[in-house]
Amino acid sequence: MANHSRSHDREADEGASHRRAGRGWRSFFRVASIAAGVLVLAAGATLVVSAVTSKPGGTKTKRLLVSGHRLEALGAGATTTVPASTSTTSSSTTTTTTTTLPPLPYVASLSPVSGATGVAPVTPITITLSAAPPSGSPMPQLSPSVAGNWSVSGTVLTFTPAQPWAPWTEVHVSIPANLAQPAQWNFTVQGVSLLRVQQLLAELHYLPLRFGPSATQSALGSEATVPSKVSIAPRPGVFTWRYPNIPPALASSWSQGAANVATQGAIMMFENQQGLAVDGLAGPQVWTALTKAVASRSLDPNPYDYLMVSKSLPESLTVWRNGQDIYHSLANTGVNGRITPDGTWPVFEHVQSSTMTGTDVNGYHYVDPNVPWVAYFYEGDAVHGYPRASYGFPQSNGCVELPIANAQVVWPMDPIGTLVNVS
Repeated sequence: MANHSRSHDREADEGASHRRAGRGWRSFFRVASIAAGVLVLAAGATLVVSAVTSKPGGTKTKRLLVSGHRLEALGAGATTTVPASTSTTSSSTTTTTTTTLPPLPYVASLSPVSGATGVAPVTPITITLSAAPPSGSPMPQLSPSVAGNWSVSGTVLTFTPAQPWAPWTEVHVSIPANLAQPAQWNFTVQGVSLLRVQQLLAELHYLPLRFGPSATQSALGSEATVPSKVSIAPRPGVFTWRYPNIPPALASSWSQGAANVATQGAIMMFENQQGLAVDGLAGPQVWTALTKAVASRSLDPNPYDYLMVSKSLPESLTVWRNGQDIYHSLANTGVNGRITPDGTWPVFEHVQSSTMTGTDVNGYHYVDPNVPWVAYFYEGDAVHGYPRASYGFPQSNGCVELPIANAQVVWPMDPIGTLVNVS
């Protein structure tokens, strides 16, 4: 018993020495096992542990040297089995143990692929690894996050969203370094269809059409009063003209579910009234504002005006409003070489006065300050007031000129987004 006690004391002394040094082989992996479950190197790395024993002056000293690559901890409870080789040299007091750890899995494939656009808002995310992930591994991180669940089946990780991402959202996926070889990618959720935007614009009276479940019913009364609950998907229903006597050019500027100038003008008018940048495109900001307007029943406060410029002599401009012509004026369009092109365009700039510069067909460079009551609709062409001795035939450098008093009357009728047809 006495010998056993002395031997136990020596072992305790040596254990204390190892604890003080903080580098004991057994202590090292015992602590690692408790704290992290297992320690691994970067993929394919080798851990070399050298134990050197010497007895200078009759005193026994042990120290452990750890060399190799940076160690990384897996989640608690993870385990691994690795091959090990041990070499001992009888003439030396150095024993070297080399342990080669298996590489982490790498990402073999992704779905949706990196950079994908137009992804459906409830599409599952699938990550296929080269090998099954270590037990207890953390799952990839999503930004922005959305409610849903990760599942693991062999080498395949799948995230199933419980609710959709918002339209146009850019989703970032990050894979933790201790799950697989680091990877990060992103994809973009599809936006709202143009057809759905048209439906809401019609319900809010920004289009000269109504939308509803039937030709005589509007859908607005049945929409949710909470913006986030406004349906993203197009609703069943029909478009019908809100007014009689639709000008043929206005009718031809509209098409359901497709990009057209009537929709572009309606979006621009809505953007302008909402204080948004005016570009005529139904992006995230427009959609957010539309859902709020629908939820609050905020209809377009203005009548639907449509300007028709006729090149038939005498040239004229007519304002059509809500089904009837309400104003008529003689007008001047562009001369040969600077003609006003035929077509329909929305007003994109609306100012009380503007300085106009350019070069006429004779090569004369002009600067006209303070041109009044201006509505630009095509490049540098605008409806505006201009003093002439007479009106009704081509005289301008491409613009539609009106007598100044008449232009003042028309100006409140052609705000941003108003369609101007020239024929």
